[in-house]
Amino acid sequence: MKAFPAMKVIGGALVVLASLNAYAQNNDAAASAAAPAAAAASAPTAKQTRQANRAMQRKIRAALAHTKGLTVSNITVRARGGDITLAGSVPEAAQVDLATTAAKSVAGVTSVRNALTIRAIGQ
Repeated sequence: MKAFPAMKVIGGALVVLASLNAYAQNNDAAASAAAPAAAAASAPTAKQTRQANRAMQRKIRAALAHTKGLTVSNITVRARGGDITLAGSVPEAAQVDLATTAAKSVAGVTSVRNALTIRAIGQ
């Protein structure tokens, strides 16, 4: 029975010794630890990147639809950041250049890869 009070005293002494060895960090250590976390927080998430790509695709499709002399029914648009890929087919060769020019005119576009083919309507 006398062992329990002795164990409590020894346990208390160990807690006091452990707390004396702990010390507070200075502001430099906290700032350097927070810097990578802040950089990671400012990077866009995968969801935000997908949303931005879809918004860019909608803007380009709208620009293509408002371009006179361009048949957009068989054109697909893919966006990866500012890199745009136009795929599908158009009925005339002149429309390939029209589509490229219209896509380049949208704000945020850095490059346009044109994979359009020429195919008559109905084929």
